[in-house]
Amino acid sequence: MIDRETGTTGESGTPRGGRRLTPRRVAVVLLAVLAVLLVAAVAVTALAFPSVAATTCPGCYGLERLRPGLYTEPGLSPERRRQVIEVVERANRRVSDFYGGRKSSPDVLVCLTDDCYRRIGGGGERGVAVLNRAVMLSPRGADPVIASHEMSHVELHARLGGEVPQWFNEGLAVLVSDDPRYLSPAGDRCLAEPRPALPATLEDWLHAASADRRVYAEAACRVSRWAGAGGGPRAVRDLTARLSAGGSFAEVTGITGHAPPSRP
Repeated sequence: MIDRETGTTGESGTPRGGRRLTPRRVAVVLLAVLAVLLVAAVAVTALAFPSVAATTCPGCYGLERLRPGLYTEPGLSPERRRQVIEVVERANRRVSDFYGGRKSSPDVLVCLTDDCYRRIGGGGERGVAVLNRAVMLSPRGADPVIASHEMSHVELHARLGGEVPQWFNEGLAVLVSDDPRYLSPAGDRCLAEPRPALPATLEDWLHAASADRRVYAEAACRVSRWAGAGGGPRAVRDLTARLSAGGSFAEVTGITGHAPPSRP
């Protein structure tokens, strides 16, 4: 029985306050809590990892869509918009030609001002692949070489069924992008002989690259010699297929330990 003056429960066990927590009310409360947690998680991600948030919602960071999957800052002249489109198209062709097709289709965010690039979470780099699903290009990286370098990282990730050392990932991206800073135009393309132990982990690579950018040329040298001995791009496509089938990097490439392949 309910005491009509106090609203407290009697022996029936109805909650104080007089209203039952029905399953529907419980569901509403839980949904409200989940919504609050989701908003909080989004806010934390936007603050801690703005590049992740920007590539997820480019429009939320002031970018406009030029075409599906391509975003840039608003207010560009028609000529500048055409230049951005041409850069991305040329980069896409380089990656597609090297791999004989594509398995990835990353969104590309292009900033032509430093303010734009900082706003979407960029730093001092020319470009970056974000979570292996999108590419961000700074004003210093809005060209086919840098764009195809970052797209190569995304494409390799889309094809892999196994891991590769970070030096191979970076050296391959230099080879795909045909970067003249780190490769000679013909013949034995090496501009720097590889050190005995190239960085295998991302952390070690970032540390080495910040100390000496020649590590890119060294990694590119090792990859270009390996690929050249195996038929060029065909060797890379075979590598990704065999890794996806369960092979190990050392077994597939024949690169064991830290010894670089010999000069062809």
